[in-house]
Amino acid sequence: MADFVANPEGGLAWVTGASSGIGRALALRLSKDGFNVAVTARDHEKLVELQHEAPGPGKIIVLDGDITDPRDMERILAAIEYEHGTMVLAVLNAGVYIPVHGEDMHREDFEKTFAVNLHGTVNCLLPAVRHMQSRGQGQIAIMSSVSGYGGLPTSAAYGATKAALINMAESLKFDLDKAGIRLQVINPGFVQTAATAKNSFSMPALISPEEAADRIATGLKSGGFEITFPRRFTYTLKLLKLLPYGLYFWLLNRATGWKTRPLATRRHAAKTMARDPQAV
Repeated sequence: MADFVANPEGGLAWVTGASSGIGRALALRLSKDGFNVAVTARDHEKLVELQHEAPGPGKIIVLDGDITDPRDMERILAAIEYEHGTMVLAVLNAGVYIPVHGEDMHREDFEKTFAVNLHGTVNCLLPAVRHMQSRGQGQIAIMSSVSGYGGLPTSAAYGATKAALINMAESLKFDLDKAGIRLQVINPGFVQTAATAKNSFSMPALISPEEAADRIATGLKSGGFEITFPRRFTYTLKLLKLLPYGLYFWLLNRATGWKTRPLATRRHAAKTMARDPQAV
């Protein structure tokens, strides 16, 4: 059983998707806790701004890259190993949320979501595991979401990737425990970010990225497999999935008012034209 819990004295942390939202807040929190934190995203300027805002005592190390490029992630892990020291903690946070309406679907929305959330996570996970295997210990946390528990409005692409990440983490835990690598999955409720700003429905128990970072930092230290918050909300969603589908869909429609909403085709007409100027 993997009982390793990372600490700043053991080595550095790596946070992907650190240019904004939860990733940014978590990098600052880990730096405050004493970790040197390697941060990755595509936006170099935002990472440099983050580096300057680090409260210390830990420092921020900028290693920008594209998680959808597996060679880029291999390069970053090599830079960590040969230039910056031992990585004891990896938080694979990077992800995108693109709302999907069943009556107005676009293939590229699914492809981009899968490329970043699922394939991008795997591109980071493989070299991170190899890095930790060589030392016989490490800690990896994968950012999923409560949308992975069950289907929610507009989450056809996003929720599919998050459900896959939960299942992947559950499956890998059996072997990574034996390798001395603690694997965790993070399933937040609604967090106030650019992604959730796209939601057109009420979001109960909405919290700030800073509060989410605090909850994650606490969960990383506790070592439990799942880090989920706020529990009153997330556990309600867990319980909903135990209900018969008829009751599940009825309750979700009632809570969100989704059944009474107009179809999305007209609302998304401008978006369709922007994708295809020849569309009529």
